[in-house]
Amino acid sequence: MNGSDAVMNRALPDFPWDRLEPYKKIAGRHPGGIVDLSVGTPVDPTPESVRRALSEASDAPGYPLTYGTPRLRAAAAGWLRRRLGVHADPAAVLPAIGTKEMVAWLPTLLGAGPGDQVVFPRLAYPTYDVGARLAGADPVATDGLLSLGPVAPKLIWLNSPSNPTGAVLPAEHLRKVVSWARERGVLVVNDECYIELGWDTAPGRQPVSILHPDVCGGSHEGLLALHSLSKRSNLAGYRAGFVTGDPDVVARLLAVRKHAGMMMPAPVQAAMAVALDDDAHAEEQRARYARRRAALKIAFERHGFRIDHSEASLYLWATREEPCWDTVAHLAELGILVAPGDFYGTDGARHVRVAFTATDDRVAAAAERL
Repeated sequence: MNGSDAVMNRALPDFPWDRLEPYKKIAGRHPGGIVDLSVGTPVDPTPESVRRALSEASDAPGYPLTYGTPRLRAAAAGWLRRRLGVHADPAAVLPAIGTKEMVAWLPTLLGAGPGDQVVFPRLAYPTYDVGARLAGADPVATDGLLSLGPVAPKLIWLNSPSNPTGAVLPAEHLRKVVSWARERGVLVVNDECYIELGWDTAPGRQPVSILHPDVCGGSHEGLLALHSLSKRSNLAGYRAGFVTGDPDVVARLLAVRKHAGMMMPAPVQAAMAVALDDDAHAEEQRARYARRRAALKIAFERHGFRIDHSEASLYLWATREEPCWDTVAHLAELGILVAPGDFYGTDGARHVRVAFTATDDRVAAAAERL
């Protein structure tokens, strides 16, 4: 069997959001209009300084650098140091055309194929599974590494803070994963796109990067971290992210991406560097999300929901202890659309994911209806 046959035999799942359309129509019939809390799409303005940088760099007749400009890589390294306590060499920073493409193509870029395992959490963003299938590898959903037996997977995905649950893996847990993987020569990749959005200040509940010295012992060998500016800076439309970590692995990714023409547009690189250098706008956005989160959490709990995990990210992981589609239907009648938990794995069958990325007025409308 060749590689293309293997991919065909691991058919991609149906796009899950299509199943939500009937409920979107029901919610849209509410007299006050729909409150869409199903997708974590930023709705607030892109910072003026970032838009200005994009405009000023718009005269870009030449090809951009796959590697990213030195200015961009230095800005990313500076942000990692200031905000996360991570000391990364700018040479080990590689732009991504939005982190979703990196999630989807990383197994392929690293040479995964038939017989290789790609491991990800049991409750997870569906693209981890899709990326394994695109490479022709075996997707394995598990939260326990011991369940893998003697087989060393090609790579292990972590997602802390988690989408959809908002759960945070403490440093001690991350250290154990790193140790286990290094003993077996396995690459560990943590998708950290919500890392600045931690809400629980209790000890051990704040997000920590897998590249933090307390986790990795000061060495990034065998580790990658994936970061996005979509939520932090309202840049989802720019497709602005990056990967960093093990310099040798980053160099391998760069070599393949050069051949594949995976180049972030030059104006976006310029805008991204400005966004990474500026923490003030990110704090303003964080405050907006904190207000919306508080309002929705109170409203859902008063309506009879229990909120599990949710100590970080842009979502509430909510349950009424009933099948998730029954909850979706109930809320749709109130004009509120949420994501069913089983989109993210069978373990989510009795939860829904509630995004607090809607505008203030829409969040207030949802709270009033509840």
